[in-house]
Amino acid sequence: DSLDLSDGKGVRIHATITDSENGLVRVDSFIKEPAPTTRLSLIQALAKTGHDEQAIDMATQIGVDEVIPWCANRSISKWKPGRTDKRWNQVLEAATEQSRRAWMPQLLEPVTSKQILAICRRACVYGSLVVVLHQDATDSFSKIENYVNDLTEKCLKDGKTRTVYVIVGPEGGISEEEVQSFIDAGAKSCVLGSNILRASTAGPVCLSLLSRALGRYE
Repeated sequence: DSLDLSDGKGVRIHATITDSENGLVRVDSFIKEPAPTTRLSLIQALAKTGHDEQAIDMATQIGVDEVIPWCANRSISKWKPGRTDKRWNQVLEAATEQSRRAWMPQLLEPVTSKQILAICRRACVYGSLVVVLHQDATDSFSKIENYVNDLTEKCLKDGKTRTVYVIVGPEGGISEEEVQSFIDAGAKSCVLGSNILRASTAGPVCLSLLSRALGRYE
């Protein structure tokens, strides 16, 4: 029998069980995968009926590098320290194991809309990108893809790590005030086609498109 092992921090081991009775295993390969230069971060609003957990599960399978819980103005669910964070970590761990990833996504502390403004401003300073998914946005993903291509070129030139943040609202959507404040702080708004996506699917769909644009599927 063969084994594929990972520590969630970049180490990937392929091994073969040579003697199950005595617990002997042969290590066939030991690989340390580097962290991506362009990181993907999902800022996921808290959502009811487990839609937020479905989102981070699929996002992990797709390849998100960082997950940031967001207590949005229209979020019905509440973040409960010691309970919600434990549950989200369990989702990330299970999805990492299932998808055989070398890197497990980082789960950061929950943020408010005001703290997202700070993320947007820092992104402008350091050359990162913040994308707000909103059904009333006028720009399609093709416009965002141009920004991503520019960001990738910068990373290749100077070797610095940059992040593409994807902001997803709760079931009721992101309030107009929140959207406008994020845009004023430097974020780019985007609509993913004509269909209205749920809080559980919007992030993963965008992350899939971003992964393709970044060449992760090649």
